[in-house]
Amino acid sequence: MIKLRLKRYGKKRNATYRIVAINSRDRRDGRPLEELGFYDPIREVTRLETEAIHRRLEAGAQPTETVRRILEKASILTPAKA
Repeated sequence: MIKLRLKRYGKKRNATYRIVAINSRDRRDGRPLEELGFYDPIREVTRLETEAIHRRLEAGAQPTETVRRILEKASILTPAKA
């Protein structure tokens, strides 16, 4: 299964993340299938490749909970109702 999840970069206490499409059984910082965006929680900067994200979601990729919140905040996904 393909997951959309965060890949950690940066220094200690100053992490930045890349949003990647990766096989769910691969390690967190393993080689991704595709890089789809960038997220910096400290400076609150987000850059997303919306076309590539839509293509992956239509192909059946599942976002993790954190990535789902980032995509909902960027209006790419609609909020899930509980």
